[in-house]
Amino acid sequence: MRHVHEAEAKSESPSSQQSNNVSPTFCVAMLKNGSTIKIEGTIEEFLPTLKDADFAWVNAQVTSLKEDGSKVASMLGFTPSIIKELVMQRFSGYDDHTTELGLLLPAVHVTGLEVDINKLIILIKSNLIVTIHTEGITRLVKFARYAVTSFKKVPKNLDDVDKISLVLIRILDENNERNFDGIRGIQEQGEEISKYLIETTGFRQELGSDIYKMKHALISYLEALWASLDVVHYLRYGDAELITDDPVILQKVGMLSTDLTRQISISEQMSSVLASGLEVLQSIYNNQLTVLNNRLSLMAVWMAILGTAFIVPNTIATIFGTPIGEHLGWHTMLIILIASTVFSIVIAYLIVKKKGILPPKAQ
Repeated sequence: MRHVHEAEAKSESPSSQQSNNVSPTFCVAMLKNGSTIKIEGTIEEFLPTLKDADFAWVNAQVTSLKEDGSKVASMLGFTPSIIKELVMQRFSGYDDHTTELGLLLPAVHVTGLEVDINKLIILIKSNLIVTIHTEGITRLVKFARYAVTSFKKVPKNLDDVDKISLVLIRILDENNERNFDGIRGIQEQGEEISKYLIETTGFRQELGSDIYKMKHALISYLEALWASLDVVHYLRYGDAELITDDPVILQKVGMLSTDLTRQISISEQMSSVLASGLEVLQSIYNNQLTVLNNRLSLMAVWMAILGTAFIVPNTIATIFGTPIGEHLGWHTMLIILIASTVFSIVIAYLIVKKKGILPPKAQ
């Protein structure tokens, strides 16, 4: 079991803390004597500290939310069924048991155009807040480097519900900020894709596939943001017994809602830009298809003209093969064939042009 006391936290810089191996399961507590402590270890090792804590935050990384998460909840005095009820939800959940409160939030990780949405469970009771997640979430472990400092900023004269609400808001804000990083990754990929929209040749198959992936990534990302906003909406009025009704603290919840709404607006704008890009791409493909059809039509018309024009000289050549041709020299026959061919082509072309059968020239 590792301890990081208030004095130790002051001596460590963020860079040195980052280089240390941080356990994904830890406890940060404000003790009743006014000191702040951070412990890394197992849930069993945290129990004595929790008994002597004014308020505390426990983070647990588990393999299975449904099974291992229920065990962690039970060890910390929560009803195990609250975990099962939350895990059954898709991306967001709110379960108020009066003396216990359970939240389910999405934790978004974007790699390229792949959006991975993990589940983050938050349990609250009296003076304790617990976060439970799988290995896919590392943001809270990174935030834990500053948790001791954050706990010291909580006024000591507040009620327990106010203190734990401030800790909850800070955790929600950290999760939201890391989720917001996803839109930057999607935007960078969008910039790469947009370079090929101005090209009329090449990259057709790759471009279509990339645009579809980007559209799917935006939809998944928006779904996660809407899920986070749903949970924040449940908290913003302080209706639950375990959530503060202090107007000043609830303003911080309102700020979380505002940030989420702004990010949703940005994502929807990107979706609109993507839709415009798809329309441009479709116009390019339609134009290329029209040009190709015009060329094929022009070729077909000219083949028809030539085929029609050669009927006359072919008929004349057939006549020259009869006894009639015996009275003509080959020079005369050649001149007649050439003249009839040219005459037939000109007549056929003029007729086709007058009828408007010739397609427009490709630009």
